[in-house]
Amino acid sequence: MVLTLGLVLTVFNAGIGIGVSVRIPLTDSNLTIAGSVGKKEKAADALPNYVRGKLGGNQNFINQSNTLTIWVAEGTAIAVLGHQEGAPLIDLHLEAR
Repeated sequence: MVLTLGLVLTVFNAGIGIGVSVRIPLTDSNLTIAGSVGKKEKAADALPNYVRGKLGGNQNFINQSNTLTIWVAEGTAIAVLGHQEGAPLIDLHLEAR
């Protein structure tokens, strides 16, 4: 995915991201799963706002994040369980930059 789609998006100086977030009942925590692919500078920016700073972080109960970089293309994937500032009750995030 990163090799083919990421390199194509790099030609257009773009990045795309998708994410799903759901609030855990009776708490202020969310379960979020998100991913992005594109040019190195654009890939992380295509993630939802409430998980952008959490890529590779350790501030939540569970934070599993991966990145794969091939030359000028990058792919990211993140799964977070915990408090996420600004996360809505239910969210489907689609973004192209």
